[in-house]
Amino acid sequence: MTVQIRPAACHDLDLICRLRLQRSSWLAARGSDQWSTAASGLSIDYFACAVRRAVSDWETWIAEVNGEPAGTITINDRADRELWTMAELADSLIVHYLIVDLRYAGHSVGQHLLAHAAALARAHGRHWVRLDAWTTNYELHAYYQRAGFRLARIADPDNRSPSCALFERHVDRWLVDDGGVGGFPMTPLARYPIVLPALG
Repeated sequence: MTVQIRPAACHDLDLICRLRLQRSSWLAARGSDQWSTAASGLSIDYFACAVRRAVSDWETWIAEVNGEPAGTITINDRADRELWTMAELADSLIVHYLIVDLRYAGHSVGQHLLAHAAALARAHGRHWVRLDAWTTNYELHAYYQRAGFRLARIADPDNRSPSCALFERHVDRWLVDDGGVGGFPMTPLARYPIVLPALG
């Protein structure tokens, strides 16, 4: 199985929204309120607007397995100010909206996307990949811990955000091997050269 990563394009927005709806339904069926508007999650319309901006800013990426879209991730240097300190934000890239198509669950697509975040962080001179996870989704916490992240802290319980479990991984913990990160090849599709986003 070959996983390749390319920048998302405008025509990928429907795909990304479908992935979000697919995962939301899957989570709800498992008893999780993650991404539900009742639990202060983003509505699909707000999510689509946020992703549209991220795509236009070259911050969103698509993983493809043998040429078929299999997952997405958004990577930038922005986060809720109440979650991370200014010093933490200054030395990291932040992962948002990591979603893997259920058809490719268990095939390391998420690992590839997280490794891509590490490669971008390293290229931008940042030392950390950080993310916030839904506070009550302990299976998700375990997933990130298996992926080499450590729980930095649970943010202020008075914070209104439902995603207050803060995870981080130092870029040095991803091993560079044959041009890859973490043992995963980072070769982009030839028709989509990787362009590093301009970060503020």
